[in-house]
Amino acid sequence: MRKNSMIRIRNLICLTALALGAVAAQCQHESKPGLPLPRIASEYITIYLPAADRFAGPDTSELKAGRRYAVWVPNDHTFIKRPDGRWNLFGITHPLTSPTPQTIHEGEFQAFHARAPAGELKDVLATGAWKDLPKVLLASERPGENPAFYAPDVIQYGDLYYMFYGPDPIRLATSRDLQSWTPQGPLFSDEPSARDPSVIIWQGVYSMVYCVENTVALRTSTDLRRWSAPRTILRLSGNRSPESPTIVRHDGRFYLFVCIWSGLWDQKTVRGAYSHQTYVYQSANLSDFDSGKPVTILNAHAPEVFEGEDGQWYISSAEWPRRGVSIAKLSWK
Repeated sequence: MRKNSMIRIRNLICLTALALGAVAAQCQHESKPGLPLPRIASEYITIYLPAADRFAGPDTSELKAGRRYAVWVPNDHTFIKRPDGRWNLFGITHPLTSPTPQTIHEGEFQAFHARAPAGELKDVLATGAWKDLPKVLLASERPGENPAFYAPDVIQYGDLYYMFYGPDPIRLATSRDLQSWTPQGPLFSDEPSARDPSVIIWQGVYSMVYCVENTVALRTSTDLRRWSAPRTILRLSGNRSPESPTIVRHDGRFYLFVCIWSGLWDQKTVRGAYSHQTYVYQSANLSDFDSGKPVTILNAHAPEVFEGEDGQWYISSAEWPRRGVSIAKLSWK
């Protein structure tokens, strides 16, 4: 799915049949005969739960710089494997705040960084096995930028690692070791809400999908710095917003995984704000997915979808079904 051992993952979920309005554990829709469909094939294992840490700031209505907070919340994330074989995990994080629209995402000003024990992916999927490293790209390390830090995606390009993140404008940081990152500034703006970038390479061209309002857009590049004009590849109707899109290629087809936020939340728990409704669309090309015909719906939030060293597919999920980041096996049937 990517060159140089990079493997991505992003949010999956299972929604209810829309006509019934009830959440299904895993829903299957009509599709072309013989079309492989992704299914969650095991229980989720929670590999990472953020440890207590000091909040670097800036201050928010509920959070104070320099104060230590016991509970941190991870969200959109990305996986990458280093040349030494160690798997690394980056993602949004912030101390736990009140479950209201004004405060639920307060303090998302940095990325967590976790690393797996040495070994192949199948051998490091154990509860709590991935350990915290120092957080990266703190607001203070990105002077002149919007302090908000959303949905990083990391790929390797030559001898550098490239991290793309939002919200608008979509921005870039680079690193040689996955620990020290240098901001490179904005790549492009797609107002009012470009967010959640994810990159796939196909036939020598990099394609970035990201969300804008109720659409998923795509831009292309050959050098990861200069990007084409946007093209809408998915448009949602009604009071629904896409989140955390990612594309993988399997069996000659492209599969777009995208969370759907309907706005239904009782504002009593954090979990309710992290919707685990991921729709899966398929297409013969990258530039057009039929928004009216998802091929399946899976239970996951902000999933990443990727292969292990042995060819086994996996899917990840943040804050569902439990706190932290979890991984389950994925099969194609």
